[in-house]
Amino acid sequence: MGLLAALVLAVAALPLAYHYLVQWPQDQWQVDVQVYREAARSVIYGRPVYDQLTEPPQLLPFTYPPFAALVALPLAALPFGAVGVVWTLAQVLATYATVLLAFRPLLARARAWRWVAGAALTAPVLWTLPVSDGIRFGQINAFIVLLCTADLLSVRAPWTRWTGARGALIGIATALKLTPGVFLIHALRSRRWREAMTVAAAAAFASVAAFLVLPEASLAFWGGALSDPARLGPNAGTTNQSLRGVLLRLGPDGPAGTALWLALVAVVGAVGLTVSRRAAAAGDRVSELAVVGLLAVLVSPVAWIHHFAWMILPVAALAGDGRSRRRLAMAGVVLAWFLTRMPWWGIASLQAGWPVVVGRALQNTYLVGALIALGLLWRVVPRADPQANRPTE
Repeated sequence: MGLLAALVLAVAALPLAYHYLVQWPQDQWQVDVQVYREAARSVIYGRPVYDQLTEPPQLLPFTYPPFAALVALPLAALPFGAVGVVWTLAQVLATYATVLLAFRPLLARARAWRWVAGAALTAPVLWTLPVSDGIRFGQINAFIVLLCTADLLSVRAPWTRWTGARGALIGIATALKLTPGVFLIHALRSRRWREAMTVAAAAAFASVAAFLVLPEASLAFWGGALSDPARLGPNAGTTNQSLRGVLLRLGPDGPAGTALWLALVAVVGAVGLTVSRRAAAAGDRVSELAVVGLLAVLVSPVAWIHHFAWMILPVAALAGDGRSRRRLAMAGVVLAWFLTRMPWWGIASLQAGWPVVVGRALQNTYLVGALIALGLLWRVVPRADPQANRPTE
């Protein structure tokens, strides 16, 4: 079964890998993993981590916490060409592992064929635009999603025995990329105090360790690079599908736009945390994970298209164990939505002279898709007995 699962994964992933590893222009090749590798090389050579740029024409700075530069150190030991291949393979395997965990109720029905069925489910996931963009750029999102998924969904996980609570891997993910910190807010909102402490302690431990090794880089990040929007690229570009990105494209500008964004973040955050708390109280870990993952992109100031790799989780949560045709249809709609390239169709339609309202609507469809997924989860997550909504630890 293992060989057959590997064959299915290979058939699904090889065309994508060939396109981005062999056919892709060298000046755009694996540009994001190059950012991590250059940060690791800066650590080794004693260069300022946040001043170093990748080679022209990209000239990209390192924008992640210092802990990520330490984790990336093994990349500096490999030729860049080998890094791209290894990173791509690792993303495919990480996506497969996430599918096995998130779709476990559905895959259980396949029994001995669950490994092959998981590979078959991974195939369309790899071709969604967020995941394929992660492979295109050499991104880290597949690993962030896997860390959080493994933390909440793994059975008899060793880190829960070491810490007495879940949250250690989510804390590490937060130290790598900050946005998983929304899981800490969720744990506090759900009154899972021990889990919240574990997330915070793991993130703090990793960040303090990075400070001890890289004090100058840590001061540079926490003292300025973190709050410098210019380091992230054009926030109003199509690829920023967060609430703020859409508002930057549609207006209003200035303080009024900021106030509107904060108000929308408050509303979406309140709705999302309500649904995630309901899911936690009902013992629906997959829906809980899916909703918090959605919040990680919806409320963030910047959510590039590849950040929407979280969308695998709402699809799994909506599909459930596969016994409800209605829920399978919902999952299919969300999966199909992110298999399309609607944001780029919007740009093409604007350039072709289509009505602006049509182009703008298509341009912002990934935000709309995330909101639709959140609304569907609101519908399917059961309302638990209030007595069940109490501290679990």
